[in-house]
Amino acid sequence: MPLREHLVELRKRLFLAAAGIAVGAIVGWFLYEPVFELLQQPLLDAAAGRDGNVSVNFAGLASAFDMQLKVSLFLGALVSSPWWLYQLWAFITPGLTTRERRSAFGFLGAAVPLFIAGSALAAFVLPAAVRVLTDFTPEGASNFIDAQTYLSFVMRFVLAFGLAFVLPVIMVCINLVGLVPATTWAKGWRWAVLLAFVFAAVMTPTPDAITMIVMALPICGLYFAALGLCVLHDRRVAKRASAAQDVEGAQAA
Repeated sequence: MPLREHLVELRKRLFLAAAGIAVGAIVGWFLYEPVFELLQQPLLDAAAGRDGNVSVNFAGLASAFDMQLKVSLFLGALVSSPWWLYQLWAFITPGLTTRERRSAFGFLGAAVPLFIAGSALAAFVLPAAVRVLTDFTPEGASNFIDAQTYLSFVMRFVLAFGLAFVLPVIMVCINLVGLVPATTWAKGWRWAVLLAFVFAAVMTPTPDAITMIVMALPICGLYFAALGLCVLHDRRVAKRASAAQDVEGAQAA
């Protein structure tokens, strides 16, 4: 596709993805209160251990309304993840045949559970991170945490790990359509491991190394699993190409 058509396709996919997130955000608007209680529960647990000296603070007049919009969009991104993940796949591979487009179902069948798994892992680690960070508050002092800062951090934390778990699926899919061979992924495995640990270190603000390792190891494991699938696919393609050449050679003889 020419550059102009790529840009038109990108605009189309971004519009469709945004429309899906907007529809999900409408659903999220009505689920705001229970989700807000769930998101601030780690802080409430930390407050219980410090005699109630930790709480969420809405500093401005419109902060509560603004926060409800952000949480609704966050929920919209989670609810509509199958839709916008499909738009991502459709943009990466716009020129596929009908048979190759069927791989989109496999992409969604793997990407959506992994996105949910990554988000769930982040949510599992979050209470420990909040507890460690609030423990730095001096004894007898109060910690009034800005709601915008706290909830924005939580939402970025959850979404970032969800997306990190989807990247290996994208690796496999673009290998299946012949865009990137397995040898390219294999050459960059050291950088992949390094980036996984750097990403985990940045996204987990706790000072202990255990939390970072717990978050980085699944990402590394998914990378090597994806690399293995790419290697198997390239070997099958090479065998089919070799068999086809043998047949052509026999017919020519």
